[in-house]
Amino acid sequence: MPTKLLIGLDGEGSGDRALTHAKRLAGLIGECEIVVAYVIEWSPFSFQTAEENAKRHQRREEELNLAHSRVVDPAVKQLVDEGYVASGVVKHGDVAETLNKIAVSCGAEQIVVGRSSEGGFSQRLFGSSTGNLVMHASMPVTVVG
Repeated sequence: MPTKLLIGLDGEGSGDRALTHAKRLAGLIGECEIVVAYVIEWSPFSFQTAEENAKRHQRREEELNLAHSRVVDPAVKQLVDEGYVASGVVKHGDVAETLNKIAVSCGAEQIVVGRSSEGGFSQRLFGSSTGNLVMHASMPVTVVG
């Protein structure tokens, strides 16, 4: 069974650096699968009307499709084109908690994320989310600068 690495992308340069590092790790490991993940921050808690909730569900689906087409699918295609075994996933939720859940569910050995001041996922992650991910993840976390 191949080793699995979960890469948390943010759609920014820091995610590209995390992906580059993951490819290096995969090369060192040998038989390895890279799982590309993008988490859209989303709170399930809201007090809205039924109409607002219907629109929210539609917006949520649009966000999932957009994240796949702009971030995850191109990264997976690049990896596959370069000869790596790769798959992708987009989820809504708390960044740290959701990345850990994805990693556990796919059997990842390690989570790799990028650090940057460019914004996006890494900016959100490097507040309490990074500390939460690093301190509570079920496997090692590598933060790439």
